[in-house]
Amino acid sequence: MTAPVGRDAFLTCVVQDLGPYKVAWLRVDTQTILTIQNHVITKNQRIGIANSEHKTWTMRIRDIKESDKGWYMCQINTDPMKSQMGYLDVVVPPDILDYPTSTDMVVREGSNVTLKCAATGSPEPTITWRRESGVPIELANGEEVPNIEGTDLIIPNVKRQHMGAYLCIASNGVPPSVSKRITLIVHFPPMITVQNQLIGAVEGKDVTLECESEAYPKSINYWTRERGEIVPPGGKYAANVTEIGGYRNSMKLHINPLSQAEFGAYRCVAKNSLGDTDGTIKLYRIPPNAVNYVENFEARHKGKKRTKSEMYHPARAQEHSGEDMENPGKRKADLSLSAESIDSMYGGMGSAAGTQTKQNCLPLLMPLFLLLLTTLTRMMRKIQLTLLPQTLTHV
Repeated sequence: MTAPVGRDAFLTCVVQDLGPYKVAWLRVDTQTILTIQNHVITKNQRIGIANSEHKTWTMRIRDIKESDKGWYMCQINTDPMKSQMGYLDVVVPPDILDYPTSTDMVVREGSNVTLKCAATGSPEPTITWRRESGVPIELANGEEVPNIEGTDLIIPNVKRQHMGAYLCIASNGVPPSVSKRITLIVHFPPMITVQNQLIGAVEGKDVTLECESEAYPKSINYWTRERGEIVPPGGKYAANVTEIGGYRNSMKLHINPLSQAEFGAYRCVAKNSLGDTDGTIKLYRIPPNAVNYVENFEARHKGKKRTKSEMYHPARAQEHSGEDMENPGKRKADLSLSAESIDSMYGGMGSAAGTQTKQNCLPLLMPLFLLLLTTLTRMMRKIQLTLLPQTLTHV
């Protein structure tokens, strides 16, 4: 019979026509007599004996231990002796050993890591590794698997993505399975990512600069100007750091309102015990009339969809020209605004000769100006495909 450790085991021997003879229980491997009839001979207090109708003899072993595993004999003192043997198998649920099982580990990024897990039990338990978060485990060949079997979990060239809690689970079919939580901490110097390195804004308005930093141990984050002076908190500056992961942070600097002094380069800086790094963002001034031009254009073309043939076909261009002739003041105002925008960007021409030069250069400068507008206002496709051909045709 099979019984888990800590439970009671019952070994039964049925005898027909016992007569004057007696029944005894023995431990085979040690030749130890345990009971005779209704008497317990051994000093083991966990052993008991009971019979039913002088026919069924049951030996009980309370709170069985792994050492109770083995062969037992029910014996009748006839001549020759009669006996029957039975095997008691004691199964033991798994237990994870404190040694040599790994404890929480702190390593440098790029080093080789081995997590160990040792367990006892009967039958011998199997060891399974998985991440507590449910994220797959990346193998040395780049393959990702949900779990790995084996006493050792080897992670070569450890990365920051490996950081987190790992579970070592031991099971052998005997409940309950057990697990141990091992935390892997990866140290690395700061790294900064800047999505937009060039940001345009209008004087008098507000703007937000943003960087993303990665570091462990956690970094100290702050902002400086191009000459190295730290941006002071309070006033028109508002800086905050938001954690977006175990080792990732979002750095934001809000400036309101913008004056001429605020334009220039800014650096987002991250420092920890392993090093420091920074990223640069260039904040430049956008002329207000350039923003107005884009707003007017959006208002005129809101809800219109144009095909490629409509945008480039000369006949269609003339049709649009005719529509503009119905309201020449509006078109002239738009063109005048464009010229003023170019004057503000390039310093103006002045004099009659300058006016003539501006007229000759306008077709060449307009695409460059429009391209700049598309970048600043994030309307690249709409303006690049619609405004450029139409404006060149009318000019």
